[in-house]
Amino acid sequence: MIVNLCILQTAHSIFGRWRSQFRSDSLFSEILFVLEKFCTPYKNLFQRLDELIMQNSENREALDLLFKNLILCIKIFYDLNCQDLPEFFEDNIEQWMGLLHKYLNYSNPLLVSEDHDIEGPLEKVKSNICEIVELYTQRYEDAFSMLPEFVNTSWNLLTNTSFEKKNDILVEKIMAFLTSVAKIQRYSYIFKSQDVLRHLIENIILPNISFQESDKEFFEDDSVEYVKRDLEEFDCNLRRNATSNFVRALLEQFETDVVSIVSTYINHYLVEFQKDKRKNWRAKNTAIYLFFSITIKSSANKLGVTSVTTITNVVDFFSQNIFQDLSLLSEDIHAMLKMILIKYVYIFRNQLQRDQILSCLPLLINYLNFPNYAVYTYAAVTIEAILNLNKEEGFLIEKMDIVQLSKELLDNLFKLIEKASTLGKLSENDFLMKCTMRVIATIKDGIIPLIDTISSYLINIILEISKNPSNPKFNHYVFESLAILIRYSAPNSREILLRLESSLFPSLRLILQNDVTEFIPYVFQILSQLLEYHNLSLPDIYKLLVPPILLASLWESRGNVPALVRFLKAVISQDPLFIVNSNYIEQILGIFQKLNSSRLDDHYGFELLETVFLHLPASVIEPYVKQIFLLLLTRLNQSRTGKFVECFIQLIFFLSAINKKEYGPDYFINVINNIQTGLFEQVFSMFCLPGVQNIKDTIDRKTCSIGMIIMLCRGSALQEIKYPTLWSSTLIAILKLFELPFEVTKNDEIIEVDIDDIGFQASFSRLAFSVKAKQDPCMFIKDPKAFLIEELMKGNSANRGNFSRIISTMSDDVKTVLTTYGYII
Repeated sequence: MIVNLCILQTAHSIFGRWRSQFRSDSLFSEILFVLEKFCTPYKNLFQRLDELIMQNSENREALDLLFKNLILCIKIFYDLNCQDLPEFFEDNIEQWMGLLHKYLNYSNPLLVSEDHDIEGPLEKVKSNICEIVELYTQRYEDAFSMLPEFVNTSWNLLTNTSFEKKNDILVEKIMAFLTSVAKIQRYSYIFKSQDVLRHLIENIILPNISFQESDKEFFEDDSVEYVKRDLEEFDCNLRRNATSNFVRALLEQFETDVVSIVSTYINHYLVEFQKDKRKNWRAKNTAIYLFFSITIKSSANKLGVTSVTTITNVVDFFSQNIFQDLSLLSEDIHAMLKMILIKYVYIFRNQLQRDQILSCLPLLINYLNFPNYAVYTYAAVTIEAILNLNKEEGFLIEKMDIVQLSKELLDNLFKLIEKASTLGKLSENDFLMKCTMRVIATIKDGIIPLIDTISSYLINIILEISKNPSNPKFNHYVFESLAILIRYSAPNSREILLRLESSLFPSLRLILQNDVTEFIPYVFQILSQLLEYHNLSLPDIYKLLVPPILLASLWESRGNVPALVRFLKAVISQDPLFIVNSNYIEQILGIFQKLNSSRLDDHYGFELLETVFLHLPASVIEPYVKQIFLLLLTRLNQSRTGKFVECFIQLIFFLSAINKKEYGPDYFINVINNIQTGLFEQVFSMFCLPGVQNIKDTIDRKTCSIGMIIMLCRGSALQEIKYPTLWSSTLIAILKLFELPFEVTKNDEIIEVDIDDIGFQASFSRLAFSVKAKQDPCMFIKDPKAFLIEELMKGNSANRGNFSRIISTMSDDVKTVLTTYGYII
């Protein structure tokens, strides 16, 4: 059997990957091949295992090995059936299901796990069988004639299974199976009668949804993990989660009856709690979870509850059963119940009324002073979620709702963060830091009176965590908080900007000197943000940073690239003469060359290049122009990507569109043709005209349209005889750019911070609140369509009606569109 065990382990490692794969011809060919070769010996082995288990029912050592084989056989059964019901299994379904049913019922004292927390072989076998019958219920129900027998067995098994932790997964799997059955209309008769429903609720639902001693132990022994798991999985208790899902499935079929029966128990537990709040807190806990189970129809971790039943009332339940106990800040009520009361506000934040939520805020702020980790963390999580509540008209909670509470709230949060006993503990609770970030974002310029205190808190935290960055989420929220502080205070006052620079620069410089690699992208985003608020010459403190960032070493890490490019762009636009006088142009173009060679980072190279063309004198750039375009054309020819082509097109039309006399309408045409005669027409017709339609960003589309209009109407090259069709093709491309639908890019005041997948060195982590609004290089032109007509009419007059003659030969669609814009043909 040891050899068989190894074979089964190998088989499961191969077949198990089918579970998550999408259906395809190649996948089914592979499965069919396996079925033809594997099924008969597999069935024989399964039957032989059954015989040996019966023969060795009193041999513990033999049973242990046999059950290891049996567990793998059952897992492989699922593997072979996960994509479709094989004919081999369908033809022998009674025999297969008979075996599975036998082992769902099987018991043997020799196989009972002595460890109350860890699954034994019996629990594992039964859990895996439940997965199979759930699969058959969902996918192959027509062939599953033994389903009622499995329901009855599962029912009895649930009733007789102890509350030891080792049984949690088994209970979860049984509940999942029963949930699948309850959703099928044709099996509703199993649960239909009031007596059956009452029996289910009393003997299965209530015991498994009620508070368990293991919950209390987990809560007290590891509050950090308890809160994280509770937030990630809606409920850290597997049984309670699975039971709630089962209740929701019953509600779909028998809503009135289920709500009526469960409500009776809710009221019973609430009455019990009122008799002795200190002693009977578990009863209130159970009542709230029962209310969750009959109220919540759908939910999402980030959004809270998104849909509720109409037969219960979230608002009334809050007023009658939550708010009063939530208002009792003493420790008379158990901390676990305190957490559940706060959780009610958290998960039903979308359903509660605005005045109810506002009434909770002072209470939640006070709970930040509560000694229990889970309670004050859940309070912070709930405050953050409330402040992030987004309705159609904007955020539900606005600056004026919270600005008076902000000092106390932020003080409480920072005290909690800084009370950590060790450096590792300081950054452990990212929920507190996320709440801090959201508070600052909500009060906006209301932070100005607190700016010195808050910046000092943030800098102290950053310096501490820079010694050993251990929690990427926490790190991000600290820097995001700093970015928000700058965003809402620096633009209002040069004096505040200088104060911030004075307080931040020593610490930021220290991080760079110590080469804290995780923080370098953040530091340069903050520096860029500060610099972008300057409107005078480049301060010396920034000039000193330029030589180091022009060295190749910083650019080796991809995570640094976006922030370094942004900083360079800010320096160039702020003080072009500094770049020229310091002879940095060749080093900057060397960085462009490095970025241009990267498929991942080439778009940052284009950003840098556009800034160079826009701000540096043309005379400084001219010696390098031919080489720049040779590099671009080589990439375009040899290793272009869709992204590269779009960036190339944007650059071409950007040069034409910007209001800079050195780069006139024919500039690009002349540069390209100087590299190779006739190359312009080829590049323009193959890439620029068809590719411009793929550009999605609103400002980029506008820039391209302006650039094309200027080339069309002011330039001479497109009107030359040697380009007989380019003029009309360009006009059509412009009209398509205006008329064809495209996905509008978001540009609103609601800034999202979502870093769930953040990790060390994996990628650049953008600070959402540090981002500068995208600049429109053609802001002097408000209406591109009107600009087209104006330029066409001017050009037509200057060319003695030549434009109108060409347009008269074009399609009626073109003429109609131009007429609607106001062009007189």
